[in-house]
Amino acid sequence: MTGNRGVVYLRPGKVEVRNIDDPKLEAPDGRRIEHGVILKVISTNICGSDQHMVRGRTTAMPGLVLGHEITGQVIEKGLDVEMLDIGDIVSVPFNVACGRCRCCKSQDTGVCLTVNPSRAGGAYGYVDMGGWIGGQARYVMVPYADFNLLKFPDRDKAMAKIRDLTMLSDILPTGFHGAVRAGVGVGSTVYVAGAGPVGLAAAASARILGAAVVMIGDFNKDRLAHAAKVGFEAIDLSKSDRLGEMIAEVVGTNEVDSAIDAVGFEARGHSGGEQPAIVLNQMMEITRAAGSIGIPGLYVTEDPGAVDNAAKHGSLSLRFGLGWAKAQSFHTGQTPVIKYNRQLMQAILHDRLPIADIVNAKIISLEDAAQGYESFDHGAATKFVLDPHGELLKAS
Repeated sequence: MTGNRGVVYLRPGKVEVRNIDDPKLEAPDGRRIEHGVILKVISTNICGSDQHMVRGRTTAMPGLVLGHEITGQVIEKGLDVEMLDIGDIVSVPFNVACGRCRCCKSQDTGVCLTVNPSRAGGAYGYVDMGGWIGGQARYVMVPYADFNLLKFPDRDKAMAKIRDLTMLSDILPTGFHGAVRAGVGVGSTVYVAGAGPVGLAAAASARILGAAVVMIGDFNKDRLAHAAKVGFEAIDLSKSDRLGEMIAEVVGTNEVDSAIDAVGFEARGHSGGEQPAIVLNQMMEITRAAGSIGIPGLYVTEDPGAVDNAAKHGSLSLRFGLGWAKAQSFHTGQTPVIKYNRQLMQAILHDRLPIADIVNAKIISLEDAAQGYESFDHGAATKFVLDPHGELLKAS
């Protein structure tokens, strides 16, 4: 390894590509570990969750190396790694998970009990997620490699579909988890809040699960146009504050079987102001009695930029009584990627799920990461994929 560089958070609104230390087979507390591998990063994506930190909406500290959506090649491995070989190309679930605790053994890897001393759940390059160094870099260390990593069975096929397979680390399983938890099945009517990459991944997942109608709501005209282009019913929220009536124009009733919140805590209302609970309350209004609501959108325990004191500590004004009265089910939390990524890989490799085109993936260089963050923050209808070594751009 030479010349490792990575995307570093400096202050709200500012990221920069800088030289960073080469990764070592070490835990965040400095302990040597033999269950990890070093990856040469092939692709690493900018995520909407990263934007929350960059906007200053979390307690992230300067110097944090960002990035939790990682695909790479094994170039070094510890003595305890048995199922992976040097040269293997792998997808890295964004969850850091030990594979040994009670939660991991039940595939609830989003809340691993051992990898984060402050709370359940760990992730790469993210605030309060255990101190694991991020993967928007040329090289990265992955612990518990035999458990965490998904090996692609054929190198050439993997590289030919790398724009799609890079989505397996987070965005596609997250969207799929939202759809599964919302109870989407054959013939379902589905509403997805948010036409960003996660919303599009959730919509694509609803479609492959057999939904009859998939609607996506947003204020962003470009994102709505792209959603319509790839086959979803676009709901322009700027036209009315009566979501149920707009849904009824599509399906003939103001309720749906399943709703998916792909927006999270930085939600905005029809007036344009920030209303962190608006999407959750709308979901309860437009989901039928005994229906389910999947919530892959991020909600945080601390938000220093919140519009009110309660929201600064994750306390939102919910119409929970409405959801209770309608006997609805709510499903929250980080996606346990390992539960879904192998099946989704198969769907990609066998041409059942062209997720890169659906989320409008665009490959850019690592050095252009700051511009990618800025464009994404301004609402670009694009999923930016970073190419740390310039190999993907050269091949395209």
